[in-house]
Amino acid sequence: MGSRIQLLGLCLWFHFACSSFIFGSRVAVGGDATVKGTVAIDDKAVIGTIDDDFVCATLDWWPPDKCDYGRCSWGLASLLNLDLNNKIFLNAVKAFSPLKLRLGGSLQDKLIYGTEDYHQPCTPFVKDASEMFGFTQGAKIIFGLNALAGKTIHGNSATGPWNSTNAESFIRYNVRNGYTIHGWELGNELSGSGVGTSITADQYASDFAALRDIVYNAYADIDSKPLVIAPGGFFDATWFREFISKSGKALDVVTHHIYNLGPGVDEHLVEKILDPSFLDKEASTFSGLKNILASTGTSATAWVGESGGAYNSGHHLVSDAFVYSFWYLDQLGMSAAYDTKTYCRQSLIGGNYGLLNTTNFLPNPDFYSALLWHRLMGRHVLSTTFSGTKKIRAYAHCAKQSKGITVLLINLDGNTSVEADVTFDNNAKSLRLRKMSSHSNMMELPFASEAAREEYHLTPQDGNIHSQIMVLNGKPLRVSSAGEIPPLDPIYVNSSEPISVAPFSIVFAHLPDAVVTACG
Repeated sequence: MGSRIQLLGLCLWFHFACSSFIFGSRVAVGGDATVKGTVAIDDKAVIGTIDDDFVCATLDWWPPDKCDYGRCSWGLASLLNLDLNNKIFLNAVKAFSPLKLRLGGSLQDKLIYGTEDYHQPCTPFVKDASEMFGFTQGAKIIFGLNALAGKTIHGNSATGPWNSTNAESFIRYNVRNGYTIHGWELGNELSGSGVGTSITADQYASDFAALRDIVYNAYADIDSKPLVIAPGGFFDATWFREFISKSGKALDVVTHHIYNLGPGVDEHLVEKILDPSFLDKEASTFSGLKNILASTGTSATAWVGESGGAYNSGHHLVSDAFVYSFWYLDQLGMSAAYDTKTYCRQSLIGGNYGLLNTTNFLPNPDFYSALLWHRLMGRHVLSTTFSGTKKIRAYAHCAKQSKGITVLLINLDGNTSVEADVTFDNNAKSLRLRKMSSHSNMMELPFASEAAREEYHLTPQDGNIHSQIMVLNGKPLRVSSAGEIPPLDPIYVNSSEPISVAPFSIVFAHLPDAVVTACG
């Protein structure tokens, strides 16, 4: 990837800122309570379908106040300084095979692309408090295109048609040099009232139509064409409906951004993450967009184009710690249930919300959560509810590249264990799990067998949800001295037993002998 970025001729400074629930009975076990609950799966139909590469990450850029070219302490400049031979980084990306990477961010609408027909000096970003977001115009980036080129900004509104000349030159440069681009996205956070500035839905649709024509003409002789994507902003139902309706068949993907936890400096982030009622609120965004896509008759699909939970780089020991996986995996599960095809995490690296540590590239806990999702959760989403406690978040998919289903259970309660039976609503031949009274009775098998299921229990080191060390089935996950990502091995549990979910833990359970009609 490093060589490709260099070949693209970027002359800029980069920076990565880059279910219904009811209460159940409780019994005391070892000082903690244990709840008996039931995961109810409707196996008659698929409620959503995700991309195989559903897990996506962003490469955002935001130059620090002081940054000598190629010597920034964090961001893409430091990554390139690392020669992209850092084995941890390479192995982390390779682990997903493939990982969608969305490059863009708050400064993409200030970019100029330094192609051969651009005859003005290409200058780095310089801090300027008088400019929007505090920076002057800069250079270029791939994927995210500058939607403000040629526009006049009056207050918080950008008016006039998009000047596509520089963007078209950049697109054709990539085609001419044979660089594969998965998708071109127009603009960043300009929808609705915008962030800093905004464009009306009508004008955005017109600008987007121009991008679509450019892409199709540039790739006329190429069978596999990139996706054309927009608007990459916060969901505003009225604005999105108008934009989607007026874009018609030109639109491949509708992207929206999510920072539902508020600012990273908020002292109540953990409180929000552990509150199921708060987590439920974001469902209205997913359902709202799903309904608009259905009612307008578009063939476009929905992506979360950027989501970091807490904006302004998150919060150290929250967004880069175990506790964030509660929020992150719940978002993956919820968005998938509303037919979201791809979910891009802010960020792969950068800020306090990166999947990788900004300084040493070591995986943060959410990296392992994302990787387990990627390996275990198949494309087809099943309707799932949990009864027994409000503190369990439950999701189920057809298993990925294997038989049966995978169930994801997230326990937001730090004092209560859960013993979960799995039942199926419509298939008499489906697997049913017998109830048990305590976690201590769980039968763990030393090897795989026809009577076994695979379980992956994620917990924080030393029980501290602010830990940056993820523990899988009792073993801390650590990168090897050679930079290799550790294996994510399951334990095998008798399929007749309930799924045991410890306090403040996450469980992926693969049930290979579950016969589910919807999974074919």
